[in-house]
Amino acid sequence: MIEPSFFYEKLKSRKTEFFTGVPDSLLKSFCAYIADHVKDENHIIAANEGAAVGLACGYHIATGYIPLVYMQNSGIGNAVNPLLSLADYDVYKIPLILLIGWRGEPGVKDEPQHYKQGNVTCSMLEAMRIPYSVMSDTEAEIENQLSAMYDHFINNNSPYALVVKNRTFSEYKSDVISLSNEIFSLSREDAIHEVINSSTDQFFISTTGMISRELFELRKKTGLSHSFDFLTVGSMGHASQIAMGIALQKPERNITCLDGDGSLLMHMGTLAVIGSRKPRNFCHIILNNGAHDSVGGQPTVGLLIDIPAIAQACGYEKTYSVQTKTELHNILYRINEENMLGPILIEIRVRKGSRPDLGRPSSTPLENKIFFMEALN
Repeated sequence: MIEPSFFYEKLKSRKTEFFTGVPDSLLKSFCAYIADHVKDENHIIAANEGAAVGLACGYHIATGYIPLVYMQNSGIGNAVNPLLSLADYDVYKIPLILLIGWRGEPGVKDEPQHYKQGNVTCSMLEAMRIPYSVMSDTEAEIENQLSAMYDHFINNNSPYALVVKNRTFSEYKSDVISLSNEIFSLSREDAIHEVINSSTDQFFISTTGMISRELFELRKKTGLSHSFDFLTVGSMGHASQIAMGIALQKPERNITCLDGDGSLLMHMGTLAVIGSRKPRNFCHIILNNGAHDSVGGQPTVGLLIDIPAIAQACGYEKTYSVQTKTELHNILYRINEENMLGPILIEIRVRKGSRPDLGRPSSTPLENKIFFMEALN
């Protein structure tokens, strides 16, 4: 395995000192190391992977040095446009290191939403004509791979990818990134429990990561049907648009989106679309812990901005922010009692972390879709 410190020092010796991207569980040790050892102005956790490529290109244009962009392979899709129309050899010729976590690697057990992406990761890079190496887990071979990569930059001035398998990096725990905190009294799971207990006729669309896992576990624990929940186990950032698409076609149904701060920030323009179309049966709940909790607890800017004010400016009818169980209960009761019309947004500020024995959905994504459609119709 590769020590994050070793890899970082090898990059630094070649003047790669700017890092940006969206966190991934396979890269969390390396991301934790740079969080501890890189100045804030040289490490930016981006809203999405395409934005990270843009940031990196701006850095190169300003300095002439080669930056690194990190992402899970699921984020390649977000990055395709700037990679091909900005950084590409046939356009602006901008050298970038793409450090890509290989979820769903063929032959390796993983979650169902990762398998297709894992199977096509290398072929996608080949289709984009981005050269790549599957990163070695030995220091001697890493030296050779880095030499070949920087030779490519000298000769071609265009992106190069390092595809990272599971357990390539040895474990590193950050002094800066804490996986749990006690800033807020509510856990995310308790907040979800309060939300689903407040309603008997809601259909829920939950975002990727811990939120969908916790919703599934709570239904199982309470003996309630999973059929009223669409678990968006992939497609980070798109749960609210799935929910709005359902809400507009089923105006007689009450539709609630359980979203996260990282997911919301990834495609925040969706707030303006929801606010402009005004689905009256739509409630948007943001479980905001200021972190990418599912992939290592790296910070977002979720707690540094006023999400309800942004939603209100985008046209939401009512917006609220709560951080205690009592506040949440009272708001949910009021919404139900007064039959408020949406779109409504509730920001629930929750603490980071989840219980260690949290399970995963036992149904397949296809089974989930079929059961949900049957209940919806």
